[in-house]
Amino acid sequence: MAEKWIYWMRELGTEHNNIVGKKCANLGEMTKAGFHVPPGFALGVDAYDRFMKETEATDRLLSFLKTFKGDANNVADTLKFDTASNEMRKIVESIKMPPDMEETVRNYYAGLCEEAGKENLFVATRSAGPASHPGQYETYLNVSGADDVVQNVIRVWSSTFNTRSVIARARLGLPLHYDAIGVAVLTMVDAKAAGVIFTVNPVNGDESKVAIEGSFGFGEAVVSGNVTPDRYLIDKITYEIDEKVISDKAAEFAYNPQTKEMEYKELPADKRKLPCLEDREIIELTKIAKKVEAHFGCPQDIEYSVSGSLAFPGNIFLVQARPESVWGKKKKESVLGKKTGWDLLFEKATTPVKLTTS
Repeated sequence: MAEKWIYWMRELGTEHNNIVGKKCANLGEMTKAGFHVPPGFALGVDAYDRFMKETEATDRLLSFLKTFKGDANNVADTLKFDTASNEMRKIVESIKMPPDMEETVRNYYAGLCEEAGKENLFVATRSAGPASHPGQYETYLNVSGADDVVQNVIRVWSSTFNTRSVIARARLGLPLHYDAIGVAVLTMVDAKAAGVIFTVNPVNGDESKVAIEGSFGFGEAVVSGNVTPDRYLIDKITYEIDEKVISDKAAEFAYNPQTKEMEYKELPADKRKLPCLEDREIIELTKIAKKVEAHFGCPQDIEYSVSGSLAFPGNIFLVQARPESVWGKKKKESVLGKKTGWDLLFEKATTPVKLTTS
């Protein structure tokens, strides 16, 4: 591998979990296995380490934390942690990458643009932790141009200092000024529809079914729960669509070229209750999901995106896969399922504390 801290996705596999984070490792694994994953590259945890230690970031954070007093188990102190988090993020985001690092990131982005035949290609910068904590850190979509890519990589690193993460580390007695993660820089899909696939029925654990949720626009609308998605249940053997629930999808998560921001856009009345996926796309997604499950050897929770400009079936992309967390851990192979003791401990630490009154 050309660099110790940056890799093309196609170079990676699950054996690199601890080097680039699970999300990047799984994306690389799927790319190598021939699945349709948007091209991209990954910054490993060593990149975070270099940035934090070779710049003034660590010293400035430690200096700030000397003045901070807060009890992570006291709900009344949440505001203190929120204020501290904002200050820590400002510190990190005000610092530039070491020049050689910045040049390398720019070169990789230029390579991605060249591969796509587009200048200022739109990409997503996504966090990837060595332990899986979905939703813990942040993602930035439709990032365009080398300057913004560099700045948004730093913003993903700074999201390790969001309020929830800082409180979790405080509860676990971990250093507040450091939590190394990887970053995925992935070509954006011009999504007409997107969502999630479970290779097991999430309601009852039936492994003979695939469940698909989808909505118009980008997948964050479904993942965040902000839009009620369409739901499909498909038989894994016959590929018959057993259930089809078309929801009233009031809005889509879309890119606004004027503001250069992602935002919820109200859907016209005649589109709200239309299916977001064609039957052939539903069946193709089911076939792909079965292959992903077979490749990883356990039920999967997959994120997909359907391009609005490419022809079927080349318009279907996978943008994430991870072990399905509810039914997968009920398997006999382990009492903990796919979660390590550390995963369970971190989960407990990120659960909000409730005040009880006597």
